[in-house]
Amino acid sequence: MSANADARFWQSANDKLIRYGGQFSPVIIERAKGSFVYDADGRAILDFTSGQMSAILGHAHPEIVETVSRGIASLDHLFSGMLSRPVIELAEKLTRLTGPGLDRCLFLSTGAESNEAAIKMAKLYTGGFEVVGFAQSWHGMTSGAASATYSHGRKGYGPTQVGSLAIPAPNPLRPRFGPRDAYDWKAELDYAFDLIDRQSTGNLAAFIAEPILSAGGLVVLPTGYLGALKEHCRKRGMLLILDEAQTGLGRTGLTFAFERDGVKPDILTLSKTLGAGLPLAATVTSKEIEERCHERGFLFYTTHVSDPLPAAIGAKVIDILIRDRLAERAAEAGKHLRSGLEALRQRHECVGDVRGHGLMIGLEIVKDRNSMEPDDRRGAAITAKCLALGLSMNIVQMPGLGAVFRIAPPLTVSNDEIDLGVSILDQAIRAV
Repeated sequence: MSANADARFWQSANDKLIRYGGQFSPVIIERAKGSFVYDADGRAILDFTSGQMSAILGHAHPEIVETVSRGIASLDHLFSGMLSRPVIELAEKLTRLTGPGLDRCLFLSTGAESNEAAIKMAKLYTGGFEVVGFAQSWHGMTSGAASATYSHGRKGYGPTQVGSLAIPAPNPLRPRFGPRDAYDWKAELDYAFDLIDRQSTGNLAAFIAEPILSAGGLVVLPTGYLGALKEHCRKRGMLLILDEAQTGLGRTGLTFAFERDGVKPDILTLSKTLGAGLPLAATVTSKEIEERCHERGFLFYTTHVSDPLPAAIGAKVIDILIRDRLAERAAEAGKHLRSGLEALRQRHECVGDVRGHGLMIGLEIVKDRNSMEPDDRRGAAITAKCLALGLSMNIVQMPGLGAVFRIAPPLTVSNDEIDLGVSILDQAIRAV
């Protein structure tokens, strides 16, 4: 009998835990190393989502282990009004990466917190309160971040924050403006902002966007879209907030995804990848915005703001990212991964699309490529079969918008591990 079927464990889980979304995987994870997690039977499961899209250095990276061990023994947590050398070191290293215009940092614990801080800064700086996002976005579960999240979790909780507005995300696979081979995303964006102008009370503060909408189905913004979006913001006195929780620090083959379009946000938020799977987030903005917000009494005082141990981890992540040229590695490995996934698309009629950048790739499951109708049931069955065969996959499903695997292995993944993952996915599709 499998040790994963431990009846006492699962009974305790059912009796003691608040279920926070979806179903728990039917395995008990005992440890993790590199690109693999290991279940209660000692079985290796290839992790094709880097934990929660976060562990860009893989699991138990020796230099991260050493940094955590040293930090927990010497300087872990402080009164929030105190500063330490790891915090300043991280701020210096991060702003060297972001460059001029993203000069000042706030270090927090989660992506939701970093987006919450960014939204509050935008409101304080502009004097407005209206925040616009994409209708397929995910920015977090705290109040302001959740109000700007439209992909999931809006039903049953009462009113969101006043001034929460949304526009459609560009979708080249299922365009609303023109046929698929002549999709006019610019006309769609212009029309969307016409509607925003009609709805606005004249208090627009910010637009918050992911460069790749992950939970919304791995929707990649078309080339030029970010520039057009920033121009719409500029005309209206809004700030552009880019949420690079998943795309930041090399994941897409560039240090930051915004580099692809040469568009720098007014506020950048980071999380997930900055701590390589450990709780660390950052809100980064310009000197001008920070100084005006400070003059107006900006307040974001949390228990773990500027904690030294997470900051030391973030500084080490940046060191490794630069030293090992992991953004370049993600670009190269992403080509290898995409080649394997494209071969699956040629082989299987149910693979409708492969899209993304670097090691952040979406693979969409459809009933057939003629109709491109999403196939949620088949996607769920493939996910379960992958896990049974030793591959951890994550699928996002939105009504009418597809069943999409989010494939994001660690940036340290080997080509052999990529080939193994693609092979298991092929087996799972065949079996289903």
